[in-house]
Amino acid sequence: MAGRTVIVAGATGLVGTEILEEVLADQTVATVHSLGRRAPARQHPKLASHVVDFAALTALPPADEVYLALGTTMKIAGSANAFRAVDFNANLSVAEKALAAGVRKVGLVSAMGADANSRIFYSRVKGELEQALSRLPFDGLVIARPSMLVGDRASLGRPVRRGEVWAAAVGSILGFLIPENYKPIRASSVARALLSTVPTSRGKSVLLSGSLRRNADLRSDS
Repeated sequence: MAGRTVIVAGATGLVGTEILEEVLADQTVATVHSLGRRAPARQHPKLASHVVDFAALTALPPADEVYLALGTTMKIAGSANAFRAVDFNANLSVAEKALAAGVRKVGLVSAMGADANSRIFYSRVKGELEQALSRLPFDGLVIARPSMLVGDRASLGRPVRRGEVWAAAVGSILGFLIPENYKPIRASSVARALLSTVPTSRGKSVLLSGSLRRNADLRSDS
């Protein structure tokens, strides 16, 4: 699978940054296209950064895989419509344009509890996106549903989320009591798990935190 071309949407976010680093270091990846509202600080010979308006996205370059890591919070977005514009509309638009460009494999950073029928707005939007992507004719769709994420948002210029800080602290002390799929998980593990599964994926698969850790370990060992 040498010479792969990869698209990363949301490469300046917590998981997106980790995905970007992984694919840039991957010797089987020849070209990486990042899509975002701002360019990543990272520079690399095989990285082409595209600053885009997701509400008016134009055609994308041909590629083999696309990784969808766009996301926000209700607090940052400021309204339900603004939240949906990022977490649903922008991700779906990238997926549709990627499909038109010949992409056959897609990896999505979703969230634990994603459910299109949920009464919780956040979980419902995540679930609706998963449902919409499932209807597109990709050869392979891998959905990551991580629990609370652990990572350094401050170093990325992003607001620190108190819930994640609290969950990481509790997990470090009482982790042995917490079920595998509910333990906080490092953003880098989510990224590695997607990179280990998406290239060879067939059909749809959903990975919770326990499976994400196991697949991340497989990529680390390879």
